[in-house]
Amino acid sequence: MSVRFGRVLGILLVGAVIAAVGLTVFGRGPSPQKKGSAGRRDTSSPVSVVAATAQTADVPVYLDGVGTTKALNTANVSSLVDGTLLSVDYVEGQDVKKGDVLARVDPVTYQAALDQAVAKKALDEAQLANAKVDLTRYTNLAKTNAVAPQQVDTQKALVAQLEAQVKLDQGAIDNAAAYLKWCTITSPIDGRTGIRLVDQGNVVHGASPTPIVVVTQIQPIALLFTLPQQQLGRVNAAISKANAAGTGPLVVEALGGDNKTVVDRGKLQVVNNQVDQTTGTIQLKAEFPNTALQLWPGQFVNVRLLVDTLQKVVVVPPVAVQRGPPPNTNFVYVIQSNDTVSVRAIGVGQQSETQAVITRGLDAGERVVTTGFTQLADKRSITVASADSGQGAPATNGAAEPAKKGEKAGNEGQKSGGADKSGAKRRRSSDAAPSATP
Repeated sequence: MSVRFGRVLGILLVGAVIAAVGLTVFGRGPSPQKKGSAGRRDTSSPVSVVAATAQTADVPVYLDGVGTTKALNTANVSSLVDGTLLSVDYVEGQDVKKGDVLARVDPVTYQAALDQAVAKKALDEAQLANAKVDLTRYTNLAKTNAVAPQQVDTQKALVAQLEAQVKLDQGAIDNAAAYLKWCTITSPIDGRTGIRLVDQGNVVHGASPTPIVVVTQIQPIALLFTLPQQQLGRVNAAISKANAAGTGPLVVEALGGDNKTVVDRGKLQVVNNQVDQTTGTIQLKAEFPNTALQLWPGQFVNVRLLVDTLQKVVVVPPVAVQRGPPPNTNFVYVIQSNDTVSVRAIGVGQQSETQAVITRGLDAGERVVTTGFTQLADKRSITVASADSGQGAPATNGAAEPAKKGEKAGNEGQKSGGADKSGAKRRRSSDAAPSATP
């Protein structure tokens, strides 16, 4: 009897140990969740979202293109005379003004030629003066018939000949002076010098194709860019509108490497008179002041041309715009006064990285959801979280509303990634898309 009792007691002890181990290992599972009568997640708890207020703003309309910067003026500075390059009077990369000395050519032979021309003129002027005196004397003698009239006429011709010779001498002087002046090479434009191409001591020639230096004008600087030929009508219409309003040329903005930062603003100068048939584009030219030297000749630059400005339109952050099935493709979640959301179809015009223009369906001052769409549906209760709570982009309507009761549960529901994703998949598309157009 005692042996049988001991066996029973041992079996009970072993069973108790196995049960304890099973509870320890298998008793931990997912935290219980509230489910509805159909087995779905409970949708009665509020969803935490971030909101933004629709605002009124003036929105610019741009046409984007790609262009290449080009020096406004380029001068290949060469020598006009033959001779030895005595000195190079500029520093590579130096900013120079029109008339600044860049180099000097040995002027000895040209100075000698000028001196000879000056001396020749002085000789001919002396002969001319003597011929004029003789003409006066012969004219007086001819009155008393002391000399023949033929001698007077011959003297007049000699005076005219010497006068012409003096004019010829003056031309030779001017020519020699020009050559002597060209021995001092100056900058023809305001600009910046490039790499030195000819060193001091070399013999330069007037007919040489190699310049001494290239001077480029980069303040201001030109920019050539292209647009699709389909945009030509909008560009011409914008030019006509600007001319009628007297606002001047259209504004062109040069963008930095991030394609967002505006490095300089210029004016549209000309639209080319024909379309490039090989590419189907039209070329335009703009001029930029380039005061900060952010643009350089030969540089590829993204540009945008301002063709219009939408006045006082309703704008929202682009993340607020959702897409659903046709025909109501675009919609937003509008926050109601009773802390619920309403799905509303909207019309979207121009859209950029910072704002979307709403053409219909939304008024300025209404609040829309920008973050937290996973569990949203029409008429769903929500709580508006602060912008710095990690929910997404900050709301544009100033300080966000404080978290209300149930926000913590909503946040925990969003953090449980697997459950939220499965719940989102089970939600029908009709729950997210708007039901009617405004």
